[in-house]
This record gives sequence, structure tokens and C-alpha cells, in this order.
Amino acid sequence: MAKPNYSFAKRQRDLAKEQKKEEKLQRKKATAEEEAAALNPDAEGEVATDETAAPKDQAPDA
Repeated sequence: MAKPNYSFAKRQRDLAKEQKKEEKLQRKKATAEEEAAALNPDAEGEVATDETAAPKDQAPDA
């Protein structure tokens, strides 16, 4: 009778565990992005700018 290869079985379990962990992380990331989009539907990848900042076309005081 053949001996069981415990190290191979352990490696397979570890790979499955890592894959499951990665999938869970991806799901959490997708959920967080959806929530952020729901909170601010106007943003859609835009970066917020500060409207109170001085316009760039003015010359600096020298």
C-alpha cells in the first residue's frame, strides 16, 4: 500500500486557503467601492477640487 503524501495535501490546503482569502479581499474591496459610489454618485472617478484656492491664472505677488 502507498504512503500518503502529507506535505502535498498540506500544500493544497494552504493554496486553497490563500485563494479563498484573496477572493474574500476582492469581494470586500468591491463592496467598499459600491458603497462609496452610492454615497457620492457625482464623483465617478473625479478628484474633488478646492474651489476656494486662488486661480492659477493670477500672477504671484513679487
